[in-house]
Amino acid sequence: MTVVPDAPAAGGTRHRTGPTTPVAVLDMPFDLACLPALRAAVAAHAAELGLRRQRVQQLVTVAHELAANAIRHAGGTGRLRMWRDPHSVYCQVTDRGPGIGDPAVGTTPPDLDRTSGRGMWICRQLCDGLTIGTPAGGGTTVTALMARPAAPRHAPRYPDRRADGQGVRPGHIAR
Repeated sequence: MTVVPDAPAAGGTRHRTGPTTPVAVLDMPFDLACLPALRAAVAAHAAELGLRRQRVQQLVTVAHELAANAIRHAGGTGRLRMWRDPHSVYCQVTDRGPGIGDPAVGTTPPDLDRTSGRGMWICRQLCDGLTIGTPAGGGTTVTALMARPAAPRHAPRYPDRRADGQGVRPGHIAR
């Protein structure tokens, strides 16, 4: 298997490309007719998995581009799976096509005069990591990673205390 991981997004940290045994929350075969349903399913599941609105929209774009590539270059069908771990949401598209000849595809911007070839570059720009694998049995597996936002900080446990730890009496204004 050939794998070309992306560098982490600016200021980001690198995460694994997936848990050892991921449990998919979405496992969906697709073809051209299924693309609208695929986009809707990815949007719904990405939001449930903890991505914020803008990141959901970005993941929908990534999923669409990866699925469109599978449809166009790998026989018209594929399978999309999504799962999460504590830090990331993963979107994986597999197909049974001939494989990607250049596993570094999309690591540099496409030429402005080209009429195609932007999909993988767009995917790499929108997600926090992208790996391309070509298993020995053929086909291609592309896994996109989207970092989940940090858990929200909760209100202080003791709201009657100031930040310096000193107590505040009812009716007393802390200085």
